[in-house]
This record gives sequence, C-alpha cells and structure tokens, in this order.
Amino acid sequence: MPVQRAKKQPSPSGRSLEHPDRADIRLEGVLHALSDPMRLQIVRDLAAGEGELNCSVFDLPVSKSTTTHHFRVLRENGVVRQIYRGTAKMNALRREDLEALFPGLLDSVLTAASLQASRPGGES
Repeated sequence: MPVQRAKKQPSPSGRSLEHPDRADIRLEGVLHALSDPMRLQIVRDLAAGEGELNCSVFDLPVSKSTTTHHFRVLRENGVVRQIYRGTAKMNALRREDLEALFPGLLDSVLTAASLQASRPGGES
C-alpha cells in the first residue's frame, strides 16, 4: 500500500506543518509514536493540560533537537497537531481523531502510563 504524503495545514503566521488526514492515521504509527518514553511523556503532559501547549513548556531530559524529533514523530503519526502562533509552535492532542479511529486507545494508554508511573521505579 503506497504511503500518502501528509497535507500541510495552514497557520496564522503563514508557516505550515504537515499532518496526516484522519483517514491516513494508522494504528501501527500511533503505537510507534507512543512507544517511546519521551513521546509518551509529551502526550501525558498534553492530556493533562488545557488546550494547546507551547513546545517550550515541556521539560524533557534530552537536547532541543531530540525534542524536536519527538514532536515530529508524534505529528507525522497523527497523535498531535502543531500550529505556529507567531513564533511559538503550539501543540494539541488529536484526541477527537484518535477516538474516532481507535475508540478508547488513547485513554487506555494514558491510564496504563499513569499506573506504571505510580509504581516504584515507574518513572524513567
């Protein structure tokens, strides 16, 4: 099956980022994106927040370039939507899209991650 290119989404600043259409989001891509501890932490932080969060609010123990890579993997696999607002890159979970495609998946993963984190030695 050929891979379809993600479509660029317009942003108020004129810059745009590529995001897959809902129909192009694949379960294996979502699971891959969520399989990394840093990306899972980003998703947990977004789920706990209200609305969009700026990239700079995420305090990850990795370099800026590695953080950028993690956000790109999440975006390209349909887990987050990123949009420029001025010079800030804002991030939001694509909760509606994920729930429509894979009912209960995101909530199950978030619950499991929270339970794991609460066990001794659970946070990495």
